[in-house]
Amino acid sequence: MNALLEKMKKSSTIKRSDILSQSDILTDKECIQTEVPFMNVALSGEFDGGVRAGMTMLAGPSKHFKTLFALVMASAFQKKYKDGIVLFYDSEFGTPPAYFDSLDMDMSRIFHTPITDIEELKSDIMNQLKELKKSDKVFIVIDSVGNLASRKEIDDALDGKTVTDMTRAKAMKSLFRMITPHLTLKDIPLVAINHTYQTLELYSKAVVSGGTGSYYSSDNIWIIGRQQEKDGDELVGWNFVINIEKSRYAKEKSKIPITVTYEKGIDKWSGFLDNALESGHISKNTTTKPHKFFLVDQETGEVGEEGYALKDIPESVWKNLLKDAKFNAFIKDKYSTDTEASLMREED
Repeated sequence: MNALLEKMKKSSTIKRSDILSQSDILTDKECIQTEVPFMNVALSGEFDGGVRAGMTMLAGPSKHFKTLFALVMASAFQKKYKDGIVLFYDSEFGTPPAYFDSLDMDMSRIFHTPITDIEELKSDIMNQLKELKKSDKVFIVIDSVGNLASRKEIDDALDGKTVTDMTRAKAMKSLFRMITPHLTLKDIPLVAINHTYQTLELYSKAVVSGGTGSYYSSDNIWIIGRQQEKDGDELVGWNFVINIEKSRYAKEKSKIPITVTYEKGIDKWSGFLDNALESGHISKNTTTKPHKFFLVDQETGEVGEEGYALKDIPESVWKNLLKDAKFNAFIKDKYSTDTEASLMREED
């Protein structure tokens, strides 16, 4: 080791200081894969990725599947770590036990903490984080920060004041500023549910509520939209569209659909058909009704003879695509930031 570096390492009062090439803080964090492949793409830009340590924020209007997206991630965490604990901060109390049962979650390993204001959350979560070690396997869900009042807002209401609370955004920013380093240093994933509001521009857009604190601290921000899923005129479910507002791993402004039907729940293979058509792994014949879909031989480019109606495409097609190296490379190139150009490139 360089003598000066050795000297600095001995002089540092911060125990976790280390040579960058040897640091375990900035190296790739372990991923927790969910059972929905394109959720992993939204989190990390590739099928092999998933939830990492740090904060993921899910924002959107009411009834946009935000809590269940968070629980899908927490369920994957419980399945990976048999001694893992989910710390569930609850301010909305709208998550029935049936949600946890539907995802095969172990409720005996979920610590439920009701919260009423931002300051109460900040105090409790900091006490919890302070006591945790890196070896402790904990996954945190906050449902939600968007619906939390500040203590000043409550006090003003009790005093009969009707003034606008100008301290809430500041309190929220303080919360995220305090917890962010602990999440990274102790390898703790946190998913926070938030609300959105529409801007007053000519072409309004959805913006995450709560000020800039959430933007600065989040590794991932999803703004979730939805579209109706119909069978003829009958509403059978929803296509929830994950808009990547911010990500350290997936390309921002990407849009990833996840289909959820009333009959079958989450469609594990959401997103595969559109991307397979784009990558050339599947061909669509629009001259027939209903439309037929054909597999394309990637070596010869020949279109297969057997055509499938949309509802009849066998699950094995998607399973094979998930393992297909060429399709994986296509997805990573389309969605992952790893494939983007270097910030500094030497010209040939």
